[in-house]
Amino acid sequence: MPAAAQPRQLALALPHAENLSRDDFLEGPGNAAALALVERWPDWPNRVMLLAGPEGGGKSHLGSIWSELAGARVISAQTLTSELVPSALATGALVVEDIDRDGADERALFHLMNLARQDDAYVLMTSRHAASTLAIGLPDLMSRLRAMPVIEVAPPDGALLRALIVKLCADRQMLIDESLVSFLVTRIERSFAAARAAVDLLDREGLRLGRPVTRALAAELLRQPAP
Repeated sequence: MPAAAQPRQLALALPHAENLSRDDFLEGPGNAAALALVERWPDWPNRVMLLAGPEGGGKSHLGSIWSELAGARVISAQTLTSELVPSALATGALVVEDIDRDGADERALFHLMNLARQDDAYVLMTSRHAASTLAIGLPDLMSRLRAMPVIEVAPPDGALLRALIVKLCADRQMLIDESLVSFLVTRIERSFAAARAAVDLLDREGLRLGRPVTRALAAELLRQPAP
């Protein structure tokens, strides 16, 4: 009599909390200037600053660190309205994330910049792109954004990419070894997004297949699309 088929384990898409404290921030040549800006607050060249960098590059982490230092609230540009601006700036400091994404209220952002200047408040905005490349329809807002100082976060170097992979695995409580980390560093694109995608794939497929996350599993998964 044939053996009964073993039930296939399902990979549940559970959220993974990422540690966003200063102690958990990974510093490298590409983000040192951005970290220095955050840590020297309130000694800023301008009360409104733009932090620009690639997807997953640590902008939200830096915003979280500054939020703790400055008592700043954090809001998405897509949820900010003109009516919310005064209350959002109530503490005198505000992080506005993703001003480059669709759905941002341009008049609300312009109102925010005006009120911040009037009230001597501090604002840290984040974007994947420099202000000069954004598709802004409101000329006055575009002028303000272009005049705003920009601190850029560059893609990670090899050492930071390695440290990032280790941290992402630790956040998911994944047991890994040095051979897996070395393999990933040489196989994936040198970017924050690629590191996150690779760790997510390994975690999801290791659970689904009931296998430990090893170099061998990584080699299989990165050689062909995941099922």
